[in-house]
Amino acid sequence: MDESDFEGTLVLEKLAEIGKVEAFFEAIDSDDFDKAKALMKRADIDAKTIGQVIRKMTEADGSH
Repeated sequence: MDESDFEGTLVLEKLAEIGKVEAFFEAIDSDDFDKAKALMKRADIDAKTIGQVIRKMTEADGSH
């Protein structure tokens, strides 16, 4: 899972608004689900979308 999975998405737009895109990708790279979720909540991303992102992270775990 990398930036291309989110390119042009509301997730990146919202994270960019709070200046946390890089921190989000660091959390993904380190499989830090809690940090990724916290950053998305801080960016005011809805629970359904957060769930979808976490699910994608889980599915991609170990394949990067």
